[in-house]
Amino acid sequence: MLRGMMMDRPLLVSSVIDYAADVYPDVEIVSNTVEGGIHRYGYKASRERIGRLANALIGLGVKPGDRVATLAWNGYRHFELYYAIAGIGAVCHTINPRLFPEQMTYIANHAEDTTLFFDLTFLPLVEKLKPSFKTINTYVLMTDREHMPANGIAGLLCYEGLLSEMSPDIVWPEFDENAACALCYTSGTTGEPKGVLYSNRSMLLHTFFLIATRPDLFAHNRTILPVVPLFHANAWSLPYITPLTGCKFILPGAKLDGPTLYDLMETEGADAGWGVPTVWLGLIDEFKKKGRKPRNLRQILSGGSAVPQAMIDTLTRDYDIEVTHGWGMTEMSPVGTLTVFRPEEQKLPPMERAKLSAKQGRRMFGVDLKIIDEQGNRGAHDGEASGELFVRGSTIVSGYFNNEDASRKQIDSEGWFGTGDVAKIQKDGWLLIVDRTKDLVKSGGEWISSIDVENAALACKGLANCAVIGVPHPKWHERPLLVAVKAPGAEPTKAEILDVLGSKIAKWQMPDDVVFVDALPMTATGKISKKDLRAKFADYQLPEQAQG
Repeated sequence: MLRGMMMDRPLLVSSVIDYAADVYPDVEIVSNTVEGGIHRYGYKASRERIGRLANALIGLGVKPGDRVATLAWNGYRHFELYYAIAGIGAVCHTINPRLFPEQMTYIANHAEDTTLFFDLTFLPLVEKLKPSFKTINTYVLMTDREHMPANGIAGLLCYEGLLSEMSPDIVWPEFDENAACALCYTSGTTGEPKGVLYSNRSMLLHTFFLIATRPDLFAHNRTILPVVPLFHANAWSLPYITPLTGCKFILPGAKLDGPTLYDLMETEGADAGWGVPTVWLGLIDEFKKKGRKPRNLRQILSGGSAVPQAMIDTLTRDYDIEVTHGWGMTEMSPVGTLTVFRPEEQKLPPMERAKLSAKQGRRMFGVDLKIIDEQGNRGAHDGEASGELFVRGSTIVSGYFNNEDASRKQIDSEGWFGTGDVAKIQKDGWLLIVDRTKDLVKSGGEWISSIDVENAALACKGLANCAVIGVPHPKWHERPLLVAVKAPGAEPTKAEILDVLGSKIAKWQMPDDVVFVDALPMTATGKISKKDLRAKFADYQLPEQAQG
């Protein structure tokens, strides 16, 4: 091999904030704060505080490779921790506060976190969980001295107090780009949460790949509001992308309801928002109440679960908002595919493009895809063959942190990662997620996609949300049950929903019953929890069984 004669400089997260401070010093990071009110500053001022924080971490004894945990909302202090922790060679471990307390304890102890930074919101929770944390010896409350509690956790440190005592000057250490920089746990497919350990190299490559695949999402110094939390899969790389591309970054804090998000988007001029479909359902309701969308909003990226066609149509037709569909996993850093239109597709009328946007997109640069059928054979990319989706790339896990058993189960003999999603890939590269392997309904030897039935049902007027699960059936093994939530003020009937479905899906795919509930159970990452629904309806009697 003839090696190229180029400088071998490491790809490090710390270089991103230095670049932003130099090139985009006054572009703002705007935060809704936990204490109340709005905080704003530019990337240069952010870099100065990050330098102070990095020096404070070193002063606290944080060493390269140490895991430093965060329990925090989307705010400027959380953003600062991303860079200060990684910058000194430590690992930023974001903990999802929506998990059960037992899961948080397991995660912190498995990661062997040494330090915990947390928002005021979570003070009671941390006080409760502290006795169960085995390795955390330093606790820092992410607030100013004015809001520090009079008593509580012994030795509790004040975030702003730490920064005030430190110099902003720091020369970032250089180290191997493969050094870990962040850790995020995922429930994955089964069992205890599993740790995904990102490297500096993988983090920057994922950022570069995302920008290269859809540069228009970040062009012209856009103003982006991430509803996706910083504690979930690195907020889909936005904390790295926005400084690198000079985008204004709006952090919504703890309140993620429709009115709060609408007001923040309106006052700060957000032209793009990133989040899961359940968030956009709430925001659409606010659009309807206000009679319009926020003045500048024109682009939404939605991921985490399949985006219903009805939602895409509403946003496109009624509000002139482009919907970019993304698919991925925490294990993929996390983006794997995005809505990418070819030139001829870009020329289509908006509602025709909206139909394409319901697909999960085309692969992002740096991500390879394959499907494996039930017999273990590789399926053709012809839009007909389906199977479990496997992925490969330099931003995809090669195994889970300190969990060899889980790693062996997810990585195949060729080194590809098994996603647990059932998919088809079309000849022209569009990915179609059929379902999660565990969410498919197997009826009489045929697989029924819960996603297909859900998307068809959501076209019914007066339906706010729904989920399809399989319930036991003595003859067919399983039959689909539709669990539905009515829109406010609407009263759709079972017959009306089944009538709509009858015109959109095959007879054998039709749900055997419709059950109305006040709300659907949600996971810690904002997805519908079909595991909880299956448990709730495990003994459900379908109409024909009840009559029998």
